[in-house]
Amino acid sequence: MLKRLDKIRFRGPRTRDDFPDLAESPPASDNECSDDMQLKPKAALRDTEDLLRDPAGSGSPTMAAAIQEFQRSESDRLNEVKGHLEIALLEKHFLQEELRKLREETNVDSLRQELERERNKRIDLEQKMNEQKEVWSSRLQKWLYERFGVYIEDFRFQPEESTVETEEPLSAKRLTENMRRLKRGARPVTNFLRNLSALSNWHSVYTSAIAFIIYMNAAWHGWAIPMFLFLAILRLSLNYLIARGWRIQWSIVPEVSEPMEPPKEDLTVSEKFQLVLDVAQKAQNLFGKMADVLEKIKNLFMWVQPESTRKLYICLWVAFITSCVLPYKLMGFMIGLYAGIKFFIIDFLFKSCPKLRDKYDTPYIVWNSLPTDPQLKERTNATVSRRVQPVVSRSSLATVPCGVSREEETGRSHSTKKGAFHEIFNLPESERPLAVCENGWRCCLINRDRKMPTDYIRNGVLYVTENYLCFESSSSRSSSSKKNKVIKLVDITDIQKYKVLSVLPGSGMGISIATPSTQKPLVFGAMIHRDEAFEAIFTQYMKIMTTTKPPASAEL
Repeated sequence: MLKRLDKIRFRGPRTRDDFPDLAESPPASDNECSDDMQLKPKAALRDTEDLLRDPAGSGSPTMAAAIQEFQRSESDRLNEVKGHLEIALLEKHFLQEELRKLREETNVDSLRQELERERNKRIDLEQKMNEQKEVWSSRLQKWLYERFGVYIEDFRFQPEESTVETEEPLSAKRLTENMRRLKRGARPVTNFLRNLSALSNWHSVYTSAIAFIIYMNAAWHGWAIPMFLFLAILRLSLNYLIARGWRIQWSIVPEVSEPMEPPKEDLTVSEKFQLVLDVAQKAQNLFGKMADVLEKIKNLFMWVQPESTRKLYICLWVAFITSCVLPYKLMGFMIGLYAGIKFFIIDFLFKSCPKLRDKYDTPYIVWNSLPTDPQLKERTNATVSRRVQPVVSRSSLATVPCGVSREEETGRSHSTKKGAFHEIFNLPESERPLAVCENGWRCCLINRDRKMPTDYIRNGVLYVTENYLCFESSSSRSSSSKKNKVIKLVDITDIQKYKVLSVLPGSGMGISIATPSTQKPLVFGAMIHRDEAFEAIFTQYMKIMTTTKPPASAEL
């Protein structure tokens, strides 16, 4: 094939070198080559035909020779074009043969199959690798969960569950048991506070002196905190020995063991009622004290009493500037020394000398001067009443009813204030209610000598002064003050706790007072704080009787 191609390519009168544009020309398709070559002979034939038809040039020999030369060149050119065409066709067939052989040699289908097999192998390997990774990750997770699963579960966020605690029904047995548990649980705290108070009060001079020397030495050398930590460790060690059966007792103040009453299986109705009253009274007093403390703290920080809050404000600024200027070691040294001197010396002097404390104990003075919310309300009402009093005095002549004097009307309008107390009961100005009954005790007076229902029972307030027992009727504020009752403590012949209705449980809520002027004792009943009132009246009665004459018989 190659030999034949060479023969065809180089036949004719001219060699390959005579066609320089053949090698430089780009490869073209068969159609392009044939079109180009066909255009040139047609143009040449047209030129020759024109020349032959031209009559002017038929006579000249040179023109005939030129025409013959031109015809020869055109025939040679046609032969060359044919040769090029044959060469192009042969090259095309040759290239097709080579492409076919190349396809047969390469075997595309087998390659495609091998490529597909390789692809399948790669997919299988990836799946195996993924399975292996999952196996290793599961093993790793299992190992981590076995080692650290407990700690991981602790940090898992979960929605907060709202649990409703079940409340136990009211039971007298459960109430008494809880009271005993409360006393037993609070005993270590009360003993600790009692011992601290004994150290501060120098109950045992020898023990307090040793404690003062040890503490001041520790504070001087900067060992106050290690000393307290050592005391805590020592206390825990002693508690461990006590729990193991050792009998170790150490206390500055001797402990008083309260007699333990054997628990009763069944309580009567009156005992249950009295137990509920006792618990309610203790809870009321405890809640009242807690409310007073919280209200005083709130009023201290809310500038309700500016002179007290101003002192706290200045102290905080001094402490802040001192903490910024002085080093912490020196600050701790100064605080430790001040705490020791305050606890062992200053508090002892203030407790021993109340007048000194009332003048110079600034925290005590500030704390006692802080008002509670009820006291603030009373102050506000007093201020408003003082502002309104001039207006009322101008119009009092028109508003006072007939038969009532101006002094009685003014006394009734201020029946709850100390300043008008002596006017209500027509007593000397020195007579004032005792501190324990500053606001009086709400009660009802039962006068069994009277027959009329309106005079038999009266609601009002009971007061006790140094020499008198005064009952202010609530109806006296709108009518005559003759319904008020004033009893001299010296005239009382008998004081007893009284139970108005015997069918009710408990010991009653009344006080009976016998005087020579009444046939039957007067009864002050429905008193919530009956025991407190009885103790105050009986104590003042005994005090008056011991100072004036031999005490009369009084039964509890």
